[in-house]
Amino acid sequence: MIGIDVGGANLKIVDEEGVHIHYCPLWERSPVTHILNRYVTSPDEPAAVVMSGELADCFENKMEGISFIVDTVRKAFPLAQFYGTDGEFHDRAVPQLAAANWLASSDYLRKEYPDAVLLDIGSTTADIIPLNNFESLKGLTDLRRLQKGYLLYTGMLRGNIAALVRSVTLDSVETPVSSEYFAASADAHLVLGHITSAEYSTDTPDKKEKTRLAALRRLARVVCADLDEIGENGAYQIAGQFWDTQRNIIRDKVSRAMDDSCSTSLLTAGIGAALLARELGGTDLSSRIGEAADALPAYAVREVALRGSLLSRG
Repeated sequence: MIGIDVGGANLKIVDEEGVHIHYCPLWERSPVTHILNRYVTSPDEPAAVVMSGELADCFENKMEGISFIVDTVRKAFPLAQFYGTDGEFHDRAVPQLAAANWLASSDYLRKEYPDAVLLDIGSTTADIIPLNNFESLKGLTDLRRLQKGYLLYTGMLRGNIAALVRSVTLDSVETPVSSEYFAASADAHLVLGHITSAEYSTDTPDKKEKTRLAALRRLARVVCADLDEIGENGAYQIAGQFWDTQRNIIRDKVSRAMDDSCSTSLLTAGIGAALLARELGGTDLSSRIGEAADALPAYAVREVALRGSLLSRG
């Protein structure tokens, strides 16, 4: 059994050999089937699949995206089953497949951690999921999750710095920022030491190097400056103020979810798991499931499918 999570920017795969994450932006019609073919061991190999890439703007609507992903995956794995927001597996393209990856994570974790909220922060988004009432989570769309504070469009790598901060303070002077896509969240996290250059797996805004110096240059442009105008310290201040804002937004939404669900503990997963566990006082799931925590939905949907197979045989 192989687990697959087809996101808009990343293709995540979990199999017997481990975890495999590929930067695979769907808006560029990336070769999903070609990548998946590397992991096919037999023509009848089962695959459990979740997705969120149907929202990519290369598709006219979600159903077009769902159909594309289903067809693309099935070229590599003809027997693939797709997990939906109804908590069931489907063998064809249906609306319930849209953005069900977070629910698979909940399905997998809910019995072992019934008193927890899960924070899964990846390259683009942060999912906040109370695990103690699975039935109430079924059917939630991304729209409803945005409205409830369960989905935040802020992550560790992708996203415009200017999407979170409207101004920064440079040497005691409040300075508005440009809304141009000059720097990404990965630039801030690289400069602050939260990620390495190797973990900067997405494209940079300027398609240039993924070094600390290049990131500082991109951050300086956020305030329409060259790096020599504001210095490394000025660019570092921009990174720090972005992180302060990002952390506070995530903390507020996590606290609200924990209060509303009467949860007593926090689990973290995704590329930002260790950082947010430390900052918010949670437990990094990588201590429990290893590197699979970086691709939790792919791991979770595989485990849910295996659990279902065992139950049906029993």
